[in-house]
Amino acid sequence: MVLLSIIHTIVYTTSMKYYLRIFIRATVILFALIGFFLVAGYIAMRLGFTKTEGVEDLQNQSIANTIQRNKTYTVFPLEHTPEWIAFRQAVAKDKSMIDRVSIETGIPGRLLIAILVPEQMRLFHSNRAIFKRAFEPLKILGSQSQFSWGLFGIKDETARATEMHLKDTTSPFYLGKKFENILDFKTTDTGQERFQRIIDEHNHYYSYLYTALYVAQINKQWVKAGFPIDDKPAIIATLWNLGFQKSIPKASPLSGGAEIDINGTSYSFGSLAESFYYSDEMIELFP
Repeated sequence: MVLLSIIHTIVYTTSMKYYLRIFIRATVILFALIGFFLVAGYIAMRLGFTKTEGVEDLQNQSIANTIQRNKTYTVFPLEHTPEWIAFRQAVAKDKSMIDRVSIETGIPGRLLIAILVPEQMRLFHSNRAIFKRAFEPLKILGSQSQFSWGLFGIKDETARATEMHLKDTTSPFYLGKKFENILDFKTTDTGQERFQRIIDEHNHYYSYLYTALYVAQINKQWVKAGFPIDDKPAIIATLWNLGFQKSIPKASPLSGGAEIDINGTSYSFGSLAESFYYSDEMIELFP
């Protein structure tokens, strides 16, 4: 009996070690695969493989020209949807912060919201479960924290370029000495500090500030080239969506950008921003 007990213990122990080895190997392989896909995704983003060409709006000036002639508002196509109602209430909470950024940068609050509209509508409609569970009942804006950050989906390279243009006096995006230190860091770990301040879900100041400075820099570039676009929200929103590298001043720019599908209807990033800008939505908060 003692011998049988010893044999049983040996077999049991051997079996446990075998299954433990299998478990450890499977765990290592699983984490290796997760790491591979995360690294591959990051490399693809850095090299631009994840970017789409987007679409161009063939009549990008039609809304603006109609408004200027008739002094009327357009109808915003999403105004009665649950997503828009949640968005309105969430943005209203940030009004004082948006007004502060507007004063600091000279960029109108309504223009900032126009850029925020397609970013958030795309997020609300592509993440339905999160919208129903959090964004809608809590009336909060979506803040991204993976490859794009914060309310506006700011990419790391965009944030870095915005910071660099503030201090580079030879850059066509340079805004002047007044703005050189507006984004200065408080710590030596600038990468982590940049990330934390943009994704902060409780304080959206830097999300708005980086976006406003980007817009101001784009405007400066186009003014210097002789083609001001400060009255063209569709173009500004498109250039925000496409990035600094696509900002090439010219006489007749077209709006467009990423294609956003909302309930079976496709909008370009620029056209959706413009639709809000020239509507009477939130006019009492951001005229």
